[in-house]
Amino acid sequence: MKRRQFNQTLLASSAFPWMMKAQADVSNQTLKTIPSTGESIPAVGMGTWITFDHDPDAVDVTRLQQVLLTFFASGGQLIDSSPMYGFAQKLLGRLLPQVGDEKLFSATKVWVPGQSTGIKQMDTSMELWGLSKMDLIQVHNLMDWQAHLDTLKQWKSNGKIRYLGVTTSHGRRHSDLIHIMNNHPLDFVQFSYNIIDRAAEQRLLPLAADKGMAVIINRPFQTGGLFSRVRHKPLAKAAHDLACRSWAQLFLKFVISHPSVTCAIPATSNPDHMKENMAVLKQPLWSPEERAEAVKIFEKSL
Repeated sequence: MKRRQFNQTLLASSAFPWMMKAQADVSNQTLKTIPSTGESIPAVGMGTWITFDHDPDAVDVTRLQQVLLTFFASGGQLIDSSPMYGFAQKLLGRLLPQVGDEKLFSATKVWVPGQSTGIKQMDTSMELWGLSKMDLIQVHNLMDWQAHLDTLKQWKSNGKIRYLGVTTSHGRRHSDLIHIMNNHPLDFVQFSYNIIDRAAEQRLLPLAADKGMAVIINRPFQTGGLFSRVRHKPLAKAAHDLACRSWAQLFLKFVISHPSVTCAIPATSNPDHMKENMAVLKQPLWSPEERAEAVKIFEKSL
């Protein structure tokens, strides 16, 4: 039996209880509102950069299957990907039908110059996901955003997508993003924000609130950089007083407790880390004073 056939057989087998379709626990869950429609989604989603860049025809994907099962069982909905992320969309399309994805909020991006090539890329992405409609398509890192926004507006009008948006990351091109936000009716914007990279607090987050735009936060852990700073450092008692059991929960709660943030999308290939991330959905959001205390806890550890 070829590896691909083995993986497909294994994933479908009821002999592995953890592979049964996820039953979501959504009680007392932290939800945020998408301003343009009033729809609510969980404040923690899932990114797929690097972690899901694996060819399902060439590698054992059962661990990533566990990640998705844990995500959905914990009440997760929004999964963010991109053609830039290698095999990630192909892998999602292979695994999602196995995990009870009825609550999936699908989000991908267009990342190529030219309107016609963008249309082809977006159609390919939908085929890879195995979907006839997407919830959200975003212009990745503002790549040829004028051309692609025209397409996305048409697709939204005819029902091919429900929401449109634009993204940036690593603190880049904030001025360009602000210009677009001020001049175009976007449903979503996506950018980087975390406990150490807080530049978005100055203009982007307030502007999103003013314009009625949902905000997805990438790099809430600074692509693992935050953990490098606190490696081998115990979590302070003050963090436990804020209902955090780990540095990851402190970093994530800081982000999602900002009133303008709709959803953070940490990426992981570890089911235990996914469970830890999603646990913050069961905890109350912090006040501004508690968020400030979290910054102090982190800075004292450095």
